Amino acid sequence: MKAVQVHKKIRLAHLARTLCLLSGLIFGLCLSSSFAATEGVGPVSGLPMPRFVSLKSDRVNLREGPSKDHRTVWVFQRAGLPVEITAEYDKWRRIRDSEGAEGWVLQSLLSGRRTALVAPWKKIDTLPLRAQASSNAQISARLQPGVLGNVRKCDGVWCRIYGDGFDGYIEQNNLWGVYPEEKYEQ
Repeated sequence: MKAVQVHKKIRLAHLARTLCLLSGLIFGLCLSSSFAATEGVGPVSGLPMPRFVSLKSDRVNLREGPSKDHRTVWVFQRAGLPVEITAEYDKWRRIRDSEGAEGWVLQSLLSGRRTALVAPWKKIDTLPLRAQASSNAQISARLQPGVLGNVRKCDGVWCRIYGDGFDGYIEQNNLWGVYPEEKYEQ
């Protein structure tokens, strides 16, 4: 009789562990699906995912997770910097910067204003900004990699950007803050 009871206790313990693991798996799947975009649309905002936005403030804490209880891993100190939203959870957005750093920020610290960095990955002196959307157009300025500009419009090949002392067209593949072949108008 005792052997049967021990065997039942072992089976019950195994069943309890299995149920616990399954419930943890289901919880994890539910949690991860609320973070991720579904079919290219943010589960909270209903906006396209991923998408580019910019930082609204000169001081934005990048956190390990979607709450103020999570550790700050970086502090952005440049308003207008373009970032890419890759996930949403409640009032938090997971973002990625031009260097690939990722973390969570409050949605209220982000702006829908589109900005772009001029080729931050290039190690050259300058890139031409043209008067028109053509490689034959007059050069109106030369911009160094890392220059921040506001995006006025993109046609999939050229983008018109402007900033302090410049306004013109640059090849879209020389910007971080717009997608390849993306069409955009402010």
